[in-house]
Amino acid sequence: MAGFSSLQINEYEENGYVFERALFSKQEIDALAATARNDHAMDQAAASRDDGEGNAVRLSLWNHPGDGVYGMFARCHKMVDRVEQLLDDEAYHYHSKMILKDARTGGAWAWHQDYGYWYQNGVLFPNLCSVMIAVDDATVENGCLQVLKGSHKIGRINHVLTGDQAGADMERVEEAKKRLELVHCEMKAGDALFFHSNTLHCSAANHSENSRWSLICCYNAKSNNPYKESHHPCYTKLHKVDDAKVLEAGLSDCAKSAVDFANISAEDRSADSLVEG
Repeated sequence: MAGFSSLQINEYEENGYVFERALFSKQEIDALAATARNDHAMDQAAASRDDGEGNAVRLSLWNHPGDGVYGMFARCHKMVDRVEQLLDDEAYHYHSKMILKDARTGGAWAWHQDYGYWYQNGVLFPNLCSVMIAVDDATVENGCLQVLKGSHKIGRINHVLTGDQAGADMERVEEAKKRLELVHCEMKAGDALFFHSNTLHCSAANHSENSRWSLICCYNAKSNNPYKESHHPCYTKLHKVDDAKVLEAGLSDCAKSAVDFANISAEDRSADSLVEG
């Protein structure tokens, strides 16, 4: 089984993130990009999140991976096997989302931890992992992800509303920035970043001429099954597929998106208990 080396696992445990460069081929990423950019249902389902500065971030989200190209990315062995190494447990699909950060208009994401949202959903432990796959090249200029190295060791930070987004308590973030290295996660299309649910991360607005779309697949450990129901699923067996299925689905006219997009505005109640910051 191809997967992370012991050095990479140590890097994840120490830093809260690890890169896997060129995890997906140009053909695989081109097929994903073509599907997403021509996916009318994805565009219609996209929700906007104000960044507190008057700019909007658009994203589309789905809870179950399905049998289309999006599902093949989330279910393929080279993704799930690596996640299970990091979680040290069977992984299930918590949800996936496409971040649609378009040229010149894509807004910023406030500093946050994913567990800052998911804690509200009855997830007891932060044993979750997100995988960001670069659909476009991600650069400083087009608002790539930024992380604070080692910030997952702080533990969960209280989150408050910033615009339409849940952001980490900035007093804590500013202190963390004094002690921890800020890393701009520049990526080539096809690169993947695996990061811990307590890793502090943000991204700047995209003022460049180049779009920065990314697919983020989020996984929870089977043993971390939420104790209450929410808009994201409880443990659901994830059926892995051979890596070859990614390109096969991407090139098939009959196996494009094949997912049910969530109505984020109506269903996502993660931030309801948070107060304005």
